[in-house]
Amino acid sequence: MSSPNIPTPPQNILLVKTSSMGDVIHNLPVVSDLKAHFPDAQIDWVVEEAFADIPRLHPDVRDVFPVSVRRWKKRLLLPATWREIGAAKQAIAATDYDIVLDTQGLIKSAWMTRWAKGAHSGYAADSAREPLAARAYDATFSIAKTLHAVERNRQLAAAALGYTLTNGVDYGLTGAQSENSRSVVFLTATSRADKLWSETNWINLGRALAARGLSLLLPGGNHDERERAARIARHIPNAQAIPPMRLTDLATLIAHARFAVGVDTGLAHLAAAVKTPVLALYTATDPGLTGVLGADWFKNLGGKNTPPTLQAALTALVPFLPEK
Repeated sequence: MSSPNIPTPPQNILLVKTSSMGDVIHNLPVVSDLKAHFPDAQIDWVVEEAFADIPRLHPDVRDVFPVSVRRWKKRLLLPATWREIGAAKQAIAATDYDIVLDTQGLIKSAWMTRWAKGAHSGYAADSAREPLAARAYDATFSIAKTLHAVERNRQLAAAALGYTLTNGVDYGLTGAQSENSRSVVFLTATSRADKLWSETNWINLGRALAARGLSLLLPGGNHDERERAARIARHIPNAQAIPPMRLTDLATLIAHARFAVGVDTGLAHLAAAVKTPVLALYTATDPGLTGVLGADWFKNLGGKNTPPTLQAALTALVPFLPEK
């Protein structure tokens, strides 16, 4: 389907990409593409409250509208929940948008897309993760499901706003010069137990890196993640399990690292976004369509039921190790 009547150039654009962390990070290049083609456009974003700091990292995002669908669903009978929903709708509806673009393709995101004033666009039924979502849009577009998630987002935005992609992936975040850093970030935590890499492998990898004069930093969010990070750090010289940090502070920490190693977690995608070399380790999922994708060095190892070996990880990291 062709786009509805969208002014050229558009002045106000609203993106709807609510969750999860990796998916939100995958949408950052859309902002960069939009500003490259429409330098004067103002870009806003609807996102789950837990991930609201991610679009705020991009300098070309004007306003961020946090929503709390995950929490609202658990408290639908409470009047306070409906007051929050009403306040969110009112805030989103306060601006007249030239286009409202849902790159999530879920019923919940399509529902929120309709809160905004403007031409509503999104994936066609054959492309959306939940085909019923397509009924909420004024214009829909078929985007191949075989593309990486980053490219699907970018292709959808290009189709909806009528431009051609000619540049590479740009997350829009400022990276640091990290080649002289002696710190390495280990991202050992993930949302599912089957996505974890063995603690023995982490310890042995850490010891090998420590022997090259590198120091290891192991973030952890919740209690279990912090306990795991602490167990691993105790067995590695010059390793530290660090306390919970705001996402913005964690992004800075990762940006200043020599490189990062992580499992299937949104923070590995964040490393790629801030231009830190990242090695991503997959044990239960296929990285082909949703693995780490960066403008600088990145590598995905392993796959569904094929966890990467310690030796494979060490070999991949050789270019980033200091001289003995």
